[in-house]
Amino acid sequence: MTKCKLVLLRHGEGAWNKENRFCSWVDQKLSSDGIKEARNCGKHLKALGFQFDHVFTSILSRSIQTAWLVLEEMGQEWVPTQSSWRLNERHYGALIGLNRAEMALNHGEEQVKIWRRSYDVTPPPITASHPYYKEIYNDRRYKCCDVSQDKLPKAESLKEVLERLLPYWNEKIAPELKSGKMVLISAHGNSTRALLKHLEGISDEDIVNVTLPTGVPVLLELDEHLRPLSRHQFLGDQEAIQAAIRKVEDQGKVKPVEKK
Repeated sequence: MTKCKLVLLRHGEGAWNKENRFCSWVDQKLSSDGIKEARNCGKHLKALGFQFDHVFTSILSRSIQTAWLVLEEMGQEWVPTQSSWRLNERHYGALIGLNRAEMALNHGEEQVKIWRRSYDVTPPPITASHPYYKEIYNDRRYKCCDVSQDKLPKAESLKEVLERLLPYWNEKIAPELKSGKMVLISAHGNSTRALLKHLEGISDEDIVNVTLPTGVPVLLELDEHLRPLSRHQFLGDQEAIQAAIRKVEDQGKVKPVEKK
């Protein structure tokens, strides 16, 4: 049986990840810790013997920068890389820029979990009065997309992320895998979760509990029809990875009051 190897990667920590804010389509560079995460990821993948033939990223800097650093550590800077808005993070609409813990305090942890993790709930849309609206929609990168600017989303559920991602998967990424190439996708928490849901057939209810930490590679082994041969696996120190997952999950909880 032909076996395809696909590595999925949520980018390293960005500045707004550190500040616990909904980043979404606002362009952010990696934090100093995010740079370390990406470099460590590259070192680990090199030690495991991975040799990529093609890399796909979103058009957001933190995704691209992560891929660059990983490839540099692997000595594979020459590997062809292709970027598309269809791999962008989920568009969080009016929530962009807000602090998750403060939102949990104001709206409740369960509501924030629904906004962050549910499959088919769309947050309130971004409007022209939003402080980051112009920064996003005046950005030249969105004038180069395969859809007109007025067709770009103003908010998305995870279901809508999958719907805009699937054409790119089917037309660009899947053929590379079927031809026997090893592929790395350096993307975002939600675009990666959406793809995992599609490939592994994760239910609408169970996808709520799938959490991806930054900078941790996820391996999927697929057959010739791109069906998973086993469940996805996180590569690295499993204890450290579980701690990183808990840290991500805690971002949507009310911050404990520090004792004086």
